[in-house]
Amino acid sequence: MPRYENRMQLALALVVGLLLLANLFTLALVALTPATRAERAPILFTVFVITLVVSVPSILLLPRWLLRPYRQLVDEAERAPVDSSARERTRDETEFVLETFQEVVSQLRAKQRELESLSARAAARAATAEQFSERVVASLPSGLLAFNAEGRSTVVNAPARAILGLDGAREEEDFRALLACAPELVGLVERCLRTGETYRREEVSATTPAGRARRLGVTVAPIDPTRAGGARGALCMLTDITEVAELRETVARKRNLESLGEMSAGLAHEFKNALATLHGYAQLLQNAKMDEGARASATSALLQEVRGLSEMVTSFLNFARPKPPDFGDVSLGELVGQCAADLRTFLDVRRVSLAVEGEFAD
Repeated sequence: MPRYENRMQLALALVVGLLLLANLFTLALVALTPATRAERAPILFTVFVITLVVSVPSILLLPRWLLRPYRQLVDEAERAPVDSSARERTRDETEFVLETFQEVVSQLRAKQRELESLSARAAARAATAEQFSERVVASLPSGLLAFNAEGRSTVVNAPARAILGLDGAREEEDFRALLACAPELVGLVERCLRTGETYRREEVSATTPAGRARRLGVTVAPIDPTRAGGARGALCMLTDITEVAELRETVARKRNLESLGEMSAGLAHEFKNALATLHGYAQLLQNAKMDEGARASATSALLQEVRGLSEMVTSFLNFARPKPPDFGDVSLGELVGQCAADLRTFLDVRRVSLAVEGEFAD
């Protein structure tokens, strides 16, 4: 016997049963009629049997077939992740499904509110972090430029615009156009984007749109250098070291002048000694009582001193005069090796490795 667990299923079964009973009652009336009892008895009996065979399974199976989606809904409601201890399942499955659906909707709304709250907090944190980052970039005393993988500027702070003599925000601009005033810096940024190489404390020259020449200290570093084929972007730090470079050149010029002064003092001392010697020989030659041999000897010594003084002056002039280039065939390999050897100490102090590769003509 089927088990009717809800009112709808029981109502369908009763409707089918009443239809069957009405059909059987009609057939019975027709069959019991005296005029048709003998003639149509076989046909009526056949119809009765067919009706019985069709109606009984219909009573058993039709409600279940019609209510199969409803049963699936009930099963899903039973498996729903709701707190079953907070309520007792009623005997009516319709009420049970409705209660389960309401609890699921309530939980979904609670989850939605929680997600909206989390999303709002995340958006607030992101906005706060972005504002903080913008304040940090704006507060940097040095110039900061950031470029994406395509070479477009994403960050150009105020000191960078002041150093390069730029006007406006200058974002989403190609680095070649943005750094046109500093060709050396353009090359550094291009190599950094292409190879992911880092450049520290480099010095480059720049000419602002106003025509002012500047010396810049730059550091160019890649963003995410582990990516194959280059970097996701590049960061460029700028510092105006024009005054420092001028001061350094002034100090170097002063040292050169000090060396020249020491050399000039030495030359003056040598001149003084030579003039004293010449003065002594001249006084001897004024003595009329000197014999010819002594006079000739004094004259020869005087001339020797004059020639020495002339050679010293000529040597100093040759030192001060720029030397003309001496062209000749040299071994390029030896020349490169000598240059690398001369730079080795300079590079070791700065922890830079120099590699000489390739074949050079002799």
